[in-house]
Amino acid sequence: MTLGGEDDPTAQFPRPQSLMFSFLGIYVLDRGVAVYSGSVIDVFARLNVSEEAVRSTLARMVKRNLLIRHRQGRKVYFGLAPHAAEVLKDGRRRVWETGAVNRDWDGTWTVVGFSLPDSRRSTRHDLRSQLIWNGFGLLQNGLWIAPGEKDVTDIIASLELGDHVTVLTASAFKPTETADLVRKAFDIERIAGRYRAFLAQWDVPRPLPGAPDDLARQLLLHTDWLQLVRQDPHLPAAHLPPDWPAIRAEQLFQVLAREYETRAAEQAAAILDELPV
Repeated sequence: MTLGGEDDPTAQFPRPQSLMFSFLGIYVLDRGVAVYSGSVIDVFARLNVSEEAVRSTLARMVKRNLLIRHRQGRKVYFGLAPHAAEVLKDGRRRVWETGAVNRDWDGTWTVVGFSLPDSRRSTRHDLRSQLIWNGFGLLQNGLWIAPGEKDVTDIIASLELGDHVTVLTASAFKPTETADLVRKAFDIERIAGRYRAFLAQWDVPRPLPGAPDDLARQLLLHTDWLQLVRQDPHLPAAHLPPDWPAIRAEQLFQVLAREYETRAAEQAAAILDELPV
């Protein structure tokens, strides 16, 4: 990642909305405040995100019922809608509780099977995308698995697929080996590559020397890490290589997050204009 870049999902620099979620999770969630748009623009200027991009991101999040506008005089403040608070709490759990290394797996897999006609090709694509987002891997045609017990009720309901999907919990049984399931259903090297890229960016004496301060570094660090753990299927550590890079990456994230926290909070307090809500 470098400071700068466009709102392009293929670029190394995270999209403004991803950065916004990190910002809201750290400085708005559970604080009972809304933040003035002008002060948010000042924070994001440190990340080389333009005023236009910030305003556009805030407007889209309002339209999606993620943010609520509050007016005081001529100023517009933005607070969290209930759904956004739940999304951010889920992200916080993934970062600080679930983590990147699954050491407590009980041998259970959630299995999702489905068969949809070609007339529902778009729905099939949406289902696959949401399964991947929730840690599932494709074992064979129409059969997806994820370690542990996964609640996919909301996914199935939102796509109106109750009659087309079967959900089970299962365990591997001879001659099937858990290691074979991990290897077949998940691209281990690709997952490891994401963590190696994180380490290459952050495991250096002075991460992001072009960043103006620890507030910028904090937001970029949290955004990078949350994107990583959200894409990670949380595979059982016992069936991964002993030098699995997520272990070192998680330790590094926690060290840097603590290192940046105090100074970043001081810098944010000097910039942010807050309204109790």
